[in-house]
Amino acid sequence: MELKQGLAELRKNEKRNFDQGIDLIVNLKGIDVKKDNVSTIVKIPFNIKDKKVCGFLTKKSNLVKTIFQLDFIKYKDKKLLKNLVKEFDFFIAVASLMPLMKEDEESIKQLLDNISTSVKIRVKEASIKIIAGKESMKDEQILANINALYQGIVSALPNKKENVKNIMIKYTMSKPIKVEMK
Repeated sequence: MELKQGLAELRKNEKRNFDQGIDLIVNLKGIDVKKDNVSTIVKIPFNIKDKKVCGFLTKKSNLVKTIFQLDFIKYKDKKLLKNLVKEFDFFIAVASLMPLMKEDEESIKQLLDNISTSVKIRVKEASIKIIAGKESMKDEQILANINALYQGIVSALPNKKENVKNIMIKYTMSKPIKVEMK
């Protein structure tokens, strides 16, 4: 079944009381996940969810939660540091702490746009499961995200498409539907 048909079939599933995620499942073959360290970051065309970003900056930003250098001492307490790490998806810092980072609002906005459309993929088992969209998104957006994720995964594999056993899509609360990618 082609991807577009599979998505149409998926849409026929029972509606839930929440906005379900649409997952892409890529089952792998001929790859030793212990030896072959496959890890990549893929840019998707459409944002799935807003990511929480914290900035270690010298001046306040309205775009991200700002932590000033004076507050660093407070985070020597491991419990507070763990809570901070759990609260945010990404961290950014100024040039003195992280070279090539600018502190003006435009640079931060550009970085946030980059972060919000990036998905980290790390192969830990012979099956990659990753969210590709939400039920509320348009079909074209979901298809574009799935294609970008699939291409990113395949390009990171040692033997490219030879390492792909099969591909499936599913809602959070549905059975997977096998699809074929071109």
